[in-house]
Amino acid sequence: MSCEAVAAASLLWLASWSGAADTAPPAPAAAVAPASPLTSEPLFADIIARAGRLGAEVDGWKGKPLPTAEFAAFKGQVSELAALDMRGHVTLKERGTDGDLKCILRGISEDLPLKLKAVEDAANPSARDAALVDLSHLLRDNVEVITAPPAPPV
Repeated sequence: MSCEAVAAASLLWLASWSGAADTAPPAPAAAVAPASPLTSEPLFADIIARAGRLGAEVDGWKGKPLPTAEFAAFKGQVSELAALDMRGHVTLKERGTDGDLKCILRGISEDLPLKLKAVEDAANPSARDAALVDLSHLLRDNVEVITAPPAPPV
């Protein structure tokens, strides 16, 4: 399966998860799997921190006009994050990693500018809020795919 197909399927699955009350309660602390070892590597820790910070910023803009100066700086930060995601993809590819994460990071890197453009091009506040929600989900997914414990090989 191509990286694009894996990334698209993974992002759709992650975006569909809402964490609503109909989900099972969290497992007891003793049964929770450890986070991915990647979280301790500087590149991936930086991606996690940036995506989390940018996601919180996006969440604060919902229902409000976009602050012009802050949004201009935000666009640059999203571009930097997309470049880091691509660097993460290349790093994992060079290691010969056979997991989906390298493909997902590539997909996120390619999708971030598209989601940002959708926010910019929104015709009205409702469309902008919908685009902000999509961008927020992608940024959250960016954190979750790296912090998720490694899955056993299939």
